[in-house]
Amino acid sequence: MVLQGVSKTFSSNKGSGTVALKDVDLSVRDGAFVSLLGPSGCGKTTVLRMVNGLIKPDSGSVLVSGKVPEPGPDMGFVFQSFRLIPWSSVRGNVEFALADLLPDKAERRERADRYIELVGLKRFGDAYPSELSGGMRQRVALARALATEPKILLMDEPFASIDAQTRELMQIELMRLWTVRRSVALFVTHSVDEAILLADQVVLMGPRPGRILEVIDVGLERPRWSYDVRAEPRFIELRAYLWDRIRTLVLTDPESDFYGRDLGSAV
Repeated sequence: MVLQGVSKTFSSNKGSGTVALKDVDLSVRDGAFVSLLGPSGCGKTTVLRMVNGLIKPDSGSVLVSGKVPEPGPDMGFVFQSFRLIPWSSVRGNVEFALADLLPDKAERRERADRYIELVGLKRFGDAYPSELSGGMRQRVALARALATEPKILLMDEPFASIDAQTRELMQIELMRLWTVRRSVALFVTHSVDEAILLADQVVLMGPRPGRILEVIDVGLERPRWSYDVRAEPRFIELRAYLWDRIRTLVLTDPESDFYGRDLGSAV
């Protein structure tokens, strides 16, 4: 996957435009897990939507396997808000993503059940989203994205809407599932800890206009199931470095609510 010289401006009714991305270059190797990290407004979600083919760049190019990307089964997308069909069961939600890919109903059900079991929801295939916890709903969304067996898995803050304990469990679950298939994964997050824990590389982005400031190799051995990984010197070093970079970006951004403030002093 390669983004080269990518820029994107979104126009507004007032005639002026918002520069979401400017001159973005990014290369992602096959089988890599990459976290996109940065303050709000730095274009992280725009990058995902360009890789998915939902948005086209104003200039530059986005190529996936040497081709201009288009939405389809090769792209799995997991959203922050689950986006499940409320009147459909867990199985129905996963099967919905397979409707065009697997016309045979029996084959479609077998694939759906396999991925529902893979995310630990075997007993809940007939349940409806309203009967599930937030973490369980996100597991359904993950099963739906994985069921098409995509070459690229795109995730836009998928754990932001669930509680802290469930979030940590889902991080481990995602690492386990990704290890099974090793597809390319692009993961948008505002959490420094999450970005480091999950990724092979962390892409640090800066706002207004959105741009890539640095690509950092995490360098932590896998698997990372144990909570002890957060105590490793490399994890601590990266966390301090990235947090300092992001803090500086926020405090020096004129459009930030924290612009120019001394966050180290009492209010």
